[in-house]
Amino acid sequence: MSATDTVTAEPMITPQQFHQLRETRAFHPEKVAAAHAARTRRPLLTDGRLFIVAADHPARGALGVRGEPMAMADRYDLLNRLALAVSRPGVDGVLGTPDIIDDLALLGVLDDKVVVGSMNRGGLKGAAFEMDDRVTAYDINSIVRDRLDFAKTLLRVNLDDAGSARTLEANAQAVSDAAAASVPIMVEPFMSDWTGGSVVNDLSTAAVITSVAIAQGLGTSSAYTWLKLPVVDDMERVMASTTLPTLLLGGDPSGSPDGTYARWADALTLPGVRGLVVGRTLVYPPDGDVARAVDTAAALVHTSTH
Repeated sequence: MSATDTVTAEPMITPQQFHQLRETRAFHPEKVAAAHAARTRRPLLTDGRLFIVAADHPARGALGVRGEPMAMADRYDLLNRLALAVSRPGVDGVLGTPDIIDDLALLGVLDDKVVVGSMNRGGLKGAAFEMDDRVTAYDINSIVRDRLDFAKTLLRVNLDDAGSARTLEANAQAVSDAAAASVPIMVEPFMSDWTGGSVVNDLSTAAVITSVAIAQGLGTSSAYTWLKLPVVDDMERVMASTTLPTLLLGGDPSGSPDGTYARWADALTLPGVRGLVVGRTLVYPPDGDVARAVDTAAALVHTSTH
């Protein structure tokens, strides 16, 4: 089954609801702010763990899943998959850019969920300026305005590309602003290189540890900084390199789902690991069964020893 096949569940959002969403956006844009203001919030941590579903890839022009370059292009299909994912027990929240979060707020699916605003989406996939990853989505002021619960930045550091200097500066400012506003912020760091015209992240243990060292030193305070890290070999050494609370990155959907789940399960037991942030791997599973994929991951997060 391809990544774009129909979800194996009844639609969460009806055609009538999508029609109303379009009408609201056209005639009543003020209802976006009202939806955020009315959202019921929850504590960030209840059992000490977090499982967040991510959907901020499209804003960087990254629409592909498992070799299908336009898999995430259908916004109605994406919203339906996200609504199904966040409805499942054990899913604590969702991560997205304003367009996605505003849609979900208008659809009324964000009550009692941790909502994470994605900030720097300027490093468009495949662009000559990809390493110059500027803040083009949420900033901390808008995250506070919309009563969101968490901020997120991407920090790809390429020692051979001057664009990384602006990315470092943007991330440092975001961390400083988040701390000043008492907003938790997760930084997702990588050491990266240009390979064959594309940006490739170095997932060696040493490179991930180096990225952690750089990320955790950014900003005027680390009080509200979290890390979002890939699961790599020798995660014990990676987690020994920081005292910051850490969420595991689900990564690109590839390989056996069972093998992926096993790696997550092992890493979730490590000191400092507080949960999991996964996007395309679960929202576009190989068999189309979003509920089963999400439920499997939720069980790993909320039953793992800590």
